[in-house]
Amino acid sequence: MYLKDLTELFGVSGYEKKVREYIREKIKDRVNFIEEDPLGNLIAMKKGRVDKRLLICAHMDEVGFMISNIEDDGRLSIIPIGGVDPRAIIGKKVIIGEKEMPGIIGFKAIHLQRDEIYEPPKMENIKVDIGVTKKSEAENKVKIGDFVAFSVESKSNERWFSGKALDDRCGCSILMDIIHSDIDLYYDTYFVFSVQEEIGLRGAGVSAERIAPDLAIVIETTTSGDNPEFPSDRRSTELGKGPAITFAHSGYVVDERLFRWIIDVARENGIPYQIKRRTVGGTDARRIATTLAGIPSAVVSVPARYIHSPMSIINLEDYSNTLKLVSILLTKEARL
Repeated sequence: MYLKDLTELFGVSGYEKKVREYIREKIKDRVNFIEEDPLGNLIAMKKGRVDKRLLICAHMDEVGFMISNIEDDGRLSIIPIGGVDPRAIIGKKVIIGEKEMPGIIGFKAIHLQRDEIYEPPKMENIKVDIGVTKKSEAENKVKIGDFVAFSVESKSNERWFSGKALDDRCGCSILMDIIHSDIDLYYDTYFVFSVQEEIGLRGAGVSAERIAPDLAIVIETTTSGDNPEFPSDRRSTELGKGPAITFAHSGYVVDERLFRWIIDVARENGIPYQIKRRTVGGTDARRIATTLAGIPSAVVSVPARYIHSPMSIINLEDYSNTLKLVSILLTKEARL
């Protein structure tokens, strides 16, 4: 498992370079070929038993921000890259740009607020403080267009793992685990570590056109919703109940043959699983499925609490069971 290293790397959408370099170094000697496409997707292939192609995909990018302006007092205005809730980011540590300049996301102290205390902060009022007092000082350290990423140290014990960017470094780690396991793959399997998923599923479509696979499986990290304040009917998935299998999400109904096949394989092998019960959000499967003349695609996910925030949590048994299920799927002929 590569979660600790992967989650502590910075890879906001469009700036996945360090994540890509780390993954490439770890897997390059365990695949038949490896390449980076013009958009920045990392594609690795391992030969299978039949001359057909399966694409398995996880995205490298994470939500974050970009500097949109440097103010006269040296503070930085930012815009979100991907879906980020402003209520979850106040006071959090961040890293800025290739120089990895540290900063703090600041906001008006509660003592100075009146009616606005009952309203969520607006992005235009949120600034990043890098410890300078003049625009000229800030311009020597950062520039407009630099990425801004959450800076979080991951934590784990026997049951739980917490850190930033679990969406979708969990998926990346699972793909890396499978590459290192040397299982007997049924299809020629193309492992795609995609870019810019969080801003519109950009990378996966490019990779699918390049590979022209016969089918695809997307490995994701999905929202759990098992917060104590949520009633059970609002819970998309729950931690500790196994990998989440998607039947539909925003913009795409999963190929029913693949959906049923994955469930059957889980049952036959005694792997706990759950059906993702809410259809909000989307994955690279939507873009892959509608590429070329259409590619049958499925989604298997690790449930996580608090995704798209500075700190998410997964159950490590869910991770292990997702890895086990996907590994078995890749040794079998899909039901199509």
